[in-house]
Amino acid sequence: MPAAVPDPVALRIPGLSRALSLRVHGDEDRYISRQIRAAGIWEPYETTLVLASLQAGDVFLDVGANIGYYSVLAASRVGVEGAVLAFEPDPGNFRLLAENLQLNDCAGVVTAFEAGLADKTRPGQLYLSEDNAGDHQIFAAAAGRRELPITLYHGADFLRARLSRLDLLKVDVQGAEYAVMSGLIPLLLDLPRLPRIILELTPLSLRQAGSSGRALIELLATLGQPLWIIDHIEHRLAACTREELAQWCDNVDTVEGDMGFMNILAGPAVPGARLGGGDRIHS
Repeated sequence: MPAAVPDPVALRIPGLSRALSLRVHGDEDRYISRQIRAAGIWEPYETTLVLASLQAGDVFLDVGANIGYYSVLAASRVGVEGAVLAFEPDPGNFRLLAENLQLNDCAGVVTAFEAGLADKTRPGQLYLSEDNAGDHQIFAAAAGRRELPITLYHGADFLRARLSRLDLLKVDVQGAEYAVMSGLIPLLLDLPRLPRIILELTPLSLRQAGSSGRALIELLATLGQPLWIIDHIEHRLAACTREELAQWCDNVDTVEGDMGFMNILAGPAVPGARLGGGDRIHS
């Protein structure tokens, strides 16, 4: 488990209504924590989209919340009139998540669960990355990873009594996205309005977890929402079809070990976002 940096890191994000800071992991975490320490921000374009998607009174569901970066940002946007629900099964990440909620006075807005979501309620195993606290997985893709028992909840069953609306859903769970969405879709279809959904699409990890990129896209398409590639290079949303995304997944799957990934959005375009076609789908 990476050691935590003792002093909070100030976030440097344009448009924040108040100063925010995070406790992060030490040098052992070579990705999320290191980037936040260096730049005061993680995933700049996705950060912009999350903040632009939320307003006071909204509800945000953060599945794979890690140390609470997006949960803290969302809480600053939705305020006490809104709500944030955060799920993080790793004890080391969850400890920092809880500290960051307290540090930023989010306790009355964010409810955090030391658990994951899935397509059924069951015990699970989490296989830990030693150098990337954002790459813990529910499958044993590589030998030698330390493992620990975790709790997984069926999303709809667990949240039905806790959610009457949902404005934004973010899912980043290292290959478990299909299981998470399978468990959540019965609830989403019963809500007055579908949320925008931001999720990571990594075909190799999805296959290692027992599904596939194409299966995830086909599942997402049952909601009938527009699909967009989150183009973090050009900082725009690129419109795409279900089949274009599914074919991209198939193409990635033809190359053994290809870790190609993208973040995608399902739902209406985010207010103020630059829009474009899907010409980056094959890059």
